[in-house]
Amino acid sequence: MTPLLTPSKTQNLKPKIGLLFLVLLVAGGCRTAAPPVAEGGVMLFNGKDLTGWKIHGTELWYVEDGELVCESGPDKAYGYLATEQTYKDFDLTVDFKQEANGNSGVFFRSSLDGTHISGWQAEVAPPGSDTGGIYESYGRGWLIKPAPEKDKALKMGEWNTMRLRVAGDHVTTWLNGVEMVDLRDEKIGAADGAIALQIHDGGGIKVHWRNLVVRLLDDR
Repeated sequence: MTPLLTPSKTQNLKPKIGLLFLVLLVAGGCRTAAPPVAEGGVMLFNGKDLTGWKIHGTELWYVEDGELVCESGPDKAYGYLATEQTYKDFDLTVDFKQEANGNSGVFFRSSLDGTHISGWQAEVAPPGSDTGGIYESYGRGWLIKPAPEKDKALKMGEWNTMRLRVAGDHVTTWLNGVEMVDLRDEKIGAADGAIALQIHDGGGIKVHWRNLVVRLLDDR
């Protein structure tokens, strides 16, 4: 026979039941109000569609087999896929795989007017083309390039992991665990803006992306 609960025992259960209800309520609200969280960060790409992103230009951006793909279109022009939200201080990791001429990049603290972009790019390019370097579009050009011997960190035609950390005026990039560049720049430090993926002009470009995870920073 199941023992009867005495009044004192039922009173002790009330706070626990109330707390459990509050936890379930908050958890349920988080699932509907916030993007998925992975390893302390936010997934920028949900693996299904381009929710949270905006296309700039006529080049192709689509989802295939859970991957985000950028591909040259008929215009063979520059194209960008930018986050609707801005990010100032963050630590971003992203996997990419290049096909053919994989000239692309990850922009940060950027703003766009059509396909005219103001901001900085962590380069994604074929071997020998300074993947991981920092380039300022419509401005000073190359700010820093990786040392030539670091080019061997890039695995053309395979999945690579790039990490981009931006905190104040300090920018660091890694490729497959290898630090590529470390830069301090006053102009970068004063800026804010979106994260954007690029497809270069010229045609013949196709790049796959996955696991775009951003972690906001509260340090400098």
